Amino acid sequence: MSLTTGRAACRAVVLAAALFLLAVPVTGQEAVAPGEPSGQIGVGAAEIADDEIRDRILRLLRVLDGYGEVEVSVASGVVTLAGETIDAAAAETLTRLVGRVEGVVAIENRVTQTADLAQRLTPAMERLRIRALRILSNGPIFLVALGVFAAIFSLGWLLTKKLRFWDRLAPNAFIADIYRALARIGFAVAGLVVALDILNASALIGAVLGAAGVVGLAVGFAVRDTVENFIASVLLSLRQPFRPDDFVEIDGSLGSVARLTSRATILISPDGNQIRIPNATVYKGTIINYTRDPHRRFVFSLGVDSEADLARALAIGAEALSRQPFALSDPPVSAWISEVGESSVILCFAAWTDQSRFDFMKARGEGIRVTKAALEEAGMTLPEPIYRLRMEQMPGGPQAPAERKTPPRREAAAPAPLPAAAAPDQARLATEKVTERERTAPDAQTNLLSGTRGAE
Repeated sequence: MSLTTGRAACRAVVLAAALFLLAVPVTGQEAVAPGEPSGQIGVGAAEIADDEIRDRILRLLRVLDGYGEVEVSVASGVVTLAGETIDAAAAETLTRLVGRVEGVVAIENRVTQTADLAQRLTPAMERLRIRALRILSNGPIFLVALGVFAAIFSLGWLLTKKLRFWDRLAPNAFIADIYRALARIGFAVAGLVVALDILNASALIGAVLGAAGVVGLAVGFAVRDTVENFIASVLLSLRQPFRPDDFVEIDGSLGSVARLTSRATILISPDGNQIRIPNATVYKGTIINYTRDPHRRFVFSLGVDSEADLARALAIGAEALSRQPFALSDPPVSAWISEVGESSVILCFAAWTDQSRFDFMKARGEGIRVTKAALEEAGMTLPEPIYRLRMEQMPGGPQAPAERKTPPRREAAAPAPLPAAAAPDQARLATEKVTERERTAPDAQTNLLSGTRGAE
């Protein structure tokens, strides 16, 4: 056998193998075109006549609505559809329907959507008519369900409006209103559940509650700051960290507490200005309440000469301060050396006073005055700053002797009587009238603070 003959035989074997592989179908992987029949094609006696296929399809189309303009032709089992339908969905349904007819080999769908407005509106109007008839036929049951919902909701409204049980249950009116709102929501949900159950539509309850939860979550994110302030106001009204007219410091702001609203805490500064602090800041911040305990300590410093008898100076100052009517004997007056300055020694004096009887700032000022006067009367003047100058001798010049001059001692004048404006025996704050006007203003919101309930 020649080389050429061998190569030709090999090509023939490879070609035969390829044709064999292409002819053998792959098991379990038959591809069926969408919308085409998947049955066996009849041959011989099993073949179904084209007229029988066409007649069967036409009988089906006469029973169904919307296919009156469709024409059907069949040739060798291949069905050709032509004409118009109401919409594209009807044409797709027609393809699936014809494909189920026995004997159909293939389908060629040339059906288009009609452009006739009257034909397209007729089914929609028919659907609306049928739905209206259903609503009218179910009208009595709808009215019963609506009446039950209204009755349950009205009952809840009356119970939350007339009964004073909520006021006794809650610590203040604001929390009582929240309890009433939650009770009304509960009655509304109960009425909705009963109404849907009467309509045999209880399956909608889950959808309604799910939609309400999604809407609530979206609204919560949108008004996060408002919700945070509202929750903080609820917690503050329950805890009551301060009372009306308390002098507090919140987030660096000093003032007397005027009101606690559902969004902010209102302070009146010592200058009479209104300060609004968001409740979220109040709840998370540090609160210093200066009037929670009427006893409060004041501290001040005075300087004496570095050569003075410091122990005697402390004793004189403490004795003068302890004799004042605003200084409490328990805890007693205290004094100590704070530091040594450049030209003096700094002494500190501290005393406690009763804020319910004396003005704190005026008591501190009067304490400074009497202590300073006692030290000066004992000859311990408050020194002035002393500066030392060093003079260097110039070459060839005379050397001047250094002289140290002691400043003349000033005689202490007799203390003048204390004016009424500086008298510490004033327990009322100057901002009390401003605070009261803030609480009684026409646009003032509900005050969440209780004047009778103790602070936390």
